[in-house]
Amino acid sequence: MLLLIAHLIGLQLSISGSLALSCHRTESSPGFSLPGDYLLAGLFSLHSDYLQVRSQPQVTFCDRPDSFNGHGYHLFQAMRFSIEEINNSTALLPNITLGYELYDVCSESSNVYATLQALSLWDTGHIEVQENLYNYSPKVVAVIGPDNTNHAVTTAALLSPFLVPLLLEQIHKVNFLLHEETVTFDDNGDILSDYAIIAWDWSGLTWTFSNIGSATWSPIRLSLNETKIKWHGNNSQVPTSVCTMDCLEGHHRVVVGSYHCCFECVPCDAGTFLNRSDLHVCQPCGKEEWAPEGSQTCFPRTVVLLAWHEPITCVLLAASTLLLLVVVGTAMLFAWHLHTPVVRSAGGGLCFLMLGSLAGGTCSLYSFFGEPTVLTCLLRQALFSLGFAIFLSCLTVRSFQLVIIFKFSTKVPTFYHAWVKNHGAGLFVVISSALHTFICVLWLAVWTPLPTREYQRFPELVMLECTEDSSVGFRLAFTSNVLLSVSAFTCSYLGKELPENYNEAKCVTFSLLLNFVSWITFFTMVNIYQGKYLTAVDVLVRLTTLSGSFSGYFLPKCYVILCRSDLNNTEHFQASIQDYTRRCSST
Repeated sequence: MLLLIAHLIGLQLSISGSLALSCHRTESSPGFSLPGDYLLAGLFSLHSDYLQVRSQPQVTFCDRPDSFNGHGYHLFQAMRFSIEEINNSTALLPNITLGYELYDVCSESSNVYATLQALSLWDTGHIEVQENLYNYSPKVVAVIGPDNTNHAVTTAALLSPFLVPLLLEQIHKVNFLLHEETVTFDDNGDILSDYAIIAWDWSGLTWTFSNIGSATWSPIRLSLNETKIKWHGNNSQVPTSVCTMDCLEGHHRVVVGSYHCCFECVPCDAGTFLNRSDLHVCQPCGKEEWAPEGSQTCFPRTVVLLAWHEPITCVLLAASTLLLLVVVGTAMLFAWHLHTPVVRSAGGGLCFLMLGSLAGGTCSLYSFFGEPTVLTCLLRQALFSLGFAIFLSCLTVRSFQLVIIFKFSTKVPTFYHAWVKNHGAGLFVVISSALHTFICVLWLAVWTPLPTREYQRFPELVMLECTEDSSVGFRLAFTSNVLLSVSAFTCSYLGKELPENYNEAKCVTFSLLLNFVSWITFFTMVNIYQGKYLTAVDVLVRLTTLSGSFSGYFLPKCYVILCRSDLNNTEHFQASIQDYTRRCSST
């Protein structure tokens, strides 16, 4: 019943409003309330708002001189007329009397007061805030108005928690006769009747209106005489019906307030673009695409890898190949002079294992170039780590063995004989190499490095790389190499007082320090730079490590073999040992 009452009032207001609009006289209202079985509230602007600048917030008084609003007054009279028509009809609401309370809402403050008054209770005149508002019954059953959009938004926000109706859900059931015309509505709440399109012409406080077109529903047709429309502005130009101009390209609309035509222009975030089919939402780019901030389209990402044809690749390849050739040439040189004192003092057959491990580490550098594959990802880190670990194991045991021979063979003969008898040098190299091999196999099996496409580091790039840098296996292998480097450095330092021909402390110390500095530099670069040339830096660090290791241990011996053959004889080495023995005896 309450919904039907609201439906009828809204209908009567829309139909009879045209009758009230014909009144041009601005008379005072004889009454603002009428008792009845059901009470309706009407919110109309009978006076204009106070538009002057205020120094402090205050309530606007509506009844001010020269502020009468004829339009609001006509709506006010239209609601009174509608309720009188319903009350006088014997067919619309028999045995029910409608009442009303009309409020002048000339300002936002008066609008809030009027809405709260309509929500108050019959007996107390106050609003009671309850946990469950479904059982709350204000003194009015429905509200008509306000006619101002800004005020209507405020009123709707206040009424909605109390479930007071601004929507007619069952209006499609209404069917009655009014002024010899049948009034019905469709399922969408639209009236099934013809409309006259009226244009209002305001001039100061007076206005007139004229018929400029019509709309019919059977058949559905819209007729509009655009020549009769008078637009404000120069030459009667059609104004733009928005409060915000169109946004720049790549800027989407963020609606401000309750009007879809009022919006802010916000640039689309990086990685998104504005599709012209939807001006309010920025669409994300595809995985292989990117877009800068404020873009209206996406661009293909640039695929980054250390390509074979790049100049920096050619330089690194030439350096790696040169080092490999030098290592192979050194192996051939040592094989030719295998029985000379220099080669024998360097380790004899152990030198070929050291050179082979350096060659294997150098070969691993070739797998860093070009597009990563499963095979290259498996080889690039593990082969280098294993090769360098074998070299460090041989270097450690070689330095330790020299210390044992010259310093502990007479002082601790039992330990020396046990070391020689049990082939301590070979046993250490085998165990150390086997342990590191196990770490590498475990690494490849459990944390298998695989080729991947990295998208997060740079929005416009796709980095082709292998997934091994942060794995546990990589850290275990790297830690093992660090421990071997420290062991080799310690053993070489202990032999700093050995005979000159056997004293490798300076060269080995230099190569290991170069190794430490190279890797510290690399990890520092990783933290501050993640660009396309990071792989090239990685290769350069490894190449520096291998070159420094080779130069520190083998280059002085190659120099003696090739340029100082007078020092590569037994007499020179024996003289060096005797000089060391005399110095030790004197101390």
